[in-house]
Amino acid sequence: MTLSERNTFFKTGIFFCGVIILLILTASFLVVPFYREIEENTLRPDYIFQIITGWFLENNYYAVHTALALAAIFSFTGLILIHSFFERTPTPEILYIALFTLSLSVEAFRLILPLQLVLNFSSFYVRIAARVILFARFFGIFALFTAGLCAAGMNVQKTRNAIFIITVAVLAITLGVPIDAHTWDTGLNLICGYKPMFRMIDTLIFITTIASFFIASKVRDSREYIHAAIGVLFALIGRNILLETDNWIGISLGIVMLSFGTWFLCQKVHKIYLWL
Repeated sequence: MTLSERNTFFKTGIFFCGVIILLILTASFLVVPFYREIEENTLRPDYIFQIITGWFLENNYYAVHTALALAAIFSFTGLILIHSFFERTPTPEILYIALFTLSLSVEAFRLILPLQLVLNFSSFYVRIAARVILFARFFGIFALFTAGLCAAGMNVQKTRNAIFIITVAVLAITLGVPIDAHTWDTGLNLICGYKPMFRMIDTLIFITTIASFFIASKVRDSREYIHAAIGVLFALIGRNILLETDNWIGISLGIVMLSFGTWFLCQKVHKIYLWL
């Protein structure tokens, strides 16, 4: 992929995120007043940070709604900054970091749940939205994993092939998953099957991605990749907290860690290629 094509992708992603933000604003007029009427849901996300904070904090749909908006704003702002700082820098990793950043905007599709309660449309659309969200989540972490492989020395001459492989792998994971369109937790996440398997895949990719940047530090003899690994650590932990908590503490900590980690990762990658 040429720099021109990559920059066109960045611009397209920025436009997409802008549309998502407008859709969230439009949906907010319908669903935010309705949150007071939603019956209390006893099923809460089972992420470890959520379990700890859930002992003393009740769920808050306004916090979850804010989290979805912040995820879209993060994607929009992140892509603008990536395009600005890497427009003329031939950095293989940054395309996959941008894909990770873009994937967070799709979390806005979780608003399909309160919208269904307000507009009473078919659960078919809810299941479609759930699969799109699941696809985006796994596509995002696989993209970041590929960025780690690029850093460690993987041949990236055929970027389209790498993206195609990621897409096929994620489709294979997400298309066959049973989804209960009538059961959801307080984080507006639909309940999907094979959750232990997904946790295992998520954890494996988490560990391998960080390890790849440490390997890159050895292979390329650059301590900046160690710092990049720290950025990945913060970004992935923040992402998980943001996506799987239903209270203000989790939402606040999640967006701060995600934003700092992604910024720190991009800064270190930019510094590495600035001197090449």
